[in-house]
Amino acid sequence: MSAYAIFQDESRCISCRSCQVQCKINKGLSVGPKPNQIIEVGPVDRNGRPKANFVFLSCFHCADPWCVPACPNKAIQKRDIDGVIFINQNRCAGCKSCIMACPWSAPQWDGQKGKAVKCDLCLERIDAGLKPACVTACPTNALTFGPADNVPETKRIRFAREVVSGQDMH
Repeated sequence: MSAYAIFQDESRCISCRSCQVQCKINKGLSVGPKPNQIIEVGPVDRNGRPKANFVFLSCFHCADPWCVPACPNKAIQKRDIDGVIFINQNRCAGCKSCIMACPWSAPQWDGQKGKAVKCDLCLERIDAGLKPACVTACPTNALTFGPADNVPETKRIRFAREVVSGQDMH
């Protein structure tokens, strides 16, 4: 697992997809691939009213990823320093083995480039001390980036605020 994580506060997400657009701009991607996605869950009944939730999904940067050994050219790699999984575009032959190996469809096909692409947490940005592009683009601050071991604490703080305020924020 990566040393980093993107945490989503679903109660703040309005499904504007700014995260997806900024990802594509940052990575120079065509409209097809979606290294991060917003999945609609619902609508569900919340206090007698319909409510949809929107869930942010991107690569999980698995501790034991299936995509890495699937690549015959060793284009998809895991960084030793932080566990971030990325695709070396110079090595990618476009065989789609990583796409087929990943049960979560994290690697995506970019038909314009003829190569696989995936979320790499914006390595060039985090190496420069910046947040991933998707996190900075979110107008409602629904996405938070930081050390993966802080995610449980972030969830506990959110839950505590909900209990104190007496509001169901889902």
